[in-house]
Amino acid sequence: MPHRQEADRVIHGFPHRAVVDASLTALHRRLSPAGVRRFPASVTAADVALGDGEDLRPGTRRVARALVRHLGLPDARVTVDFRPMEHAGSVGLAPGPEYSVEVHERFRTRRRDIGAVLAHEITHVLLHRLGLCFPGTAENEILTDVTAAYLGAGWLLLDAYREDGVERQRLGYLTPEEFGYVLAKRAELFGEDPSPWFTSHVAYEAWVRGRAEARRERTAPPLAGAGPVERRRYAWERRRGRAGEGAPYAFDGGAPATGVSFSCPVCRRRLRIPAGRTLRARCGVCGTVLECAA
Repeated sequence: MPHRQEADRVIHGFPHRAVVDASLTALHRRLSPAGVRRFPASVTAADVALGDGEDLRPGTRRVARALVRHLGLPDARVTVDFRPMEHAGSVGLAPGPEYSVEVHERFRTRRRDIGAVLAHEITHVLLHRLGLCFPGTAENEILTDVTAAYLGAGWLLLDAYREDGVERQRLGYLTPEEFGYVLAKRAELFGEDPSPWFTSHVAYEAWVRGRAEARRERTAPPLAGAGPVERRRYAWERRRGRAGEGAPYAFDGGAPATGVSFSCPVCRRRLRIPAGRTLRARCGVCGTVLECAA
């Protein structure tokens, strides 16, 4: 599938959060908690780096095979061709065992970014074989980026982000902060710190901003780890039976509210629990047990 890689203007923030959340939920549903945990370590920089002295085509095939192995795809012949094209990369999704990837010829001289292009395209193969997709093309591309990042290959896409007086490049469909957010979700699950892998300073800064957003979700009411200010606001809104604008929860059942709904901080599935109680809630999709003071 074709893959948009570069943009004249780099968009920031979290404009695709609804699709990102839906992607995390869908991925957990399709793989199951045990399936997600088959990816405890991200692909290493050494496995996906092309040295200056390495022959381009064999080196690119080596990187592609490393990503195929990382994503748990069947071992098969990999062909990678460089040619002029509108997008940075595309991949064949035929039922046969061979993996056929095309990469824009400009990456002949941008070796450090070849792994990022391949990570997105080979993740398309994984999703195709899982039968996991969204109806719209843009939403499906976001699902691909989320899957690549959450399963340990997508940090390459964020590291390929550069924005300075000389060059502006963003690979994939997520904003840099959204990539950082998904990587932070993965880091929380596996205790992994991707920050040493970033060679791009602006990519590291985007990771920090995404990590802050993920941490905010981990400490938002009705979760018991919320801070005192957030807890007071939550209690006041629960008595009114109506959440304020931008609140990460919603009430039902009158005033005071008898129920509250919120998103699981791991898989983003919407959960509903009784309000006004301290309890443990178990997410039915990812299995996470949440301490709640609802």
